[in-house]
Amino acid sequence: MTQILGSMRRLDDSVGVVRVEDVYDTDITDLWSALTTPQRLARWMAEVDGDPKVGAEVQARFTSSWEGPIRIDVCDAPNRLFLTMNPGTDEEGTIEAWLTGEGDKTRLVIEEHGLPLDKIHFHGAGWQSHIEDLRRYLDGGESEWKERWEELTPSYATMPIP
Repeated sequence: MTQILGSMRRLDDSVGVVRVEDVYDTDITDLWSALTTPQRLARWMAEVDGDPKVGAEVQARFTSSWEGPIRIDVCDAPNRLFLTMNPGTDEEGTIEAWLTGEGDKTRLVIEEHGLPLDKIHFHGAGWQSHIEDLRRYLDGGESEWKERWEELTPSYATMPIP
């Protein structure tokens, strides 16, 4: 049985939000580094070109094949990251990540807002695949994004979107 780490909910009649979360066997500083250091981020989720600082716009290429501009709106180390994807366009959306220390472990919560409801399940499966790849990366493994996304997509497609 496939364990689902995410949820989806509607924001209005056309768009919704995906939320995924997991707890990692590493401290908050290390997990923050894996999310914000371009060389580390490229090992599990996305290549980033540009100067990643608040207010800056960078180009990103995700393992999921999405590519485009991202503006860094908030970078509150080591607890919160808020990004705008495709800023200033009709396809603008946001990604927010929160990190919380739990002893020697860290909880990561990621939400992506502004997703078309007819495609939201693809993003749910995608984000779960990404956070599982983060775990594999921290454990010294390699990405299994595509295979895992293909496995998870049918489960997300049948989930209700309240």
